[in-house]
Amino acid sequence: MADLENRLELSGKPKPTTLFFNRSLSMYPTPMDAPKKPHFHASIDHHTNSFKKFYNSIETVRSASSSFKGKVKKLCSFFESDKPGSRNPDESQSLMNVKLRPSKSMAPSKSIAPDFRILSIRLPGTDDRIVVYFTSLRGIRRTYEDCYAVRMIFKGFGVWVDERDISMDSAYRKELQSVLGEKNVSLPQVFIRGKYVGGAEVIKQLFETGELAKILQGIPIRKPGFVCEGCGDARFVPCMNCSGSRKVFDEDEGMLKRCSECNENGLIRCRDCSS
Repeated sequence: MADLENRLELSGKPKPTTLFFNRSLSMYPTPMDAPKKPHFHASIDHHTNSFKKFYNSIETVRSASSSFKGKVKKLCSFFESDKPGSRNPDESQSLMNVKLRPSKSMAPSKSIAPDFRILSIRLPGTDDRIVVYFTSLRGIRRTYEDCYAVRMIFKGFGVWVDERDISMDSAYRKELQSVLGEKNVSLPQVFIRGKYVGGAEVIKQLFETGELAKILQGIPIRKPGFVCEGCGDARFVPCMNCSGSRKVFDEDEGMLKRCSECNENGLIRCRDCSS
């Protein structure tokens, strides 16, 4: 190795050590072709900007929460009662002089249930009973539910009730319209001892307040489990004259005629439970 170096020195050629030990020079002919080392300035700036955005978002949330807390405190102070001594004497005196006027919603509402004892509407021939005009048809759900509720209320008291189903006999509808003096009448309608009481809302309110029990004192009581043997509590039976066909044969004229003893459905009132 020493002989080689001496020979190179004598010949004037450069030493090969730089080419042999320098990999960049051996792999790349010029230093410009060598790959540059990665710079981290751009990535550092990117992370710095993202951190600044995150910090700004945190500050925005903090400011929003502080403003929200301020609003909550204002609302709490609005609904909370004032502490004694927090107001000036002049202000408290002026507030004491102000007279509060109750609004319409705070004003005491009139009772829905009228005093049936002072009403002039009366149903003749029913001074000893309760009469309920209702319908057993389910065409209108609300009407059927109201009728059913009123009937169950009276059934719970165990009193005897004269139930008049207008869907079974149109004469009851005409009777109710003539008594109330109105053509369009809602159902149910209740009369107690011949005096007009009202509809479902009135009966429900009287029942909830306990006034209905006082009104029904003296009304005949039915035996528990009693069922009419003539109609089975249906209040109607088929006509005996036409057997429910509503037609009878007139021997004198030799033709069919309308039965005069039954209604439009070929039914008559049960004599056992309608008296």
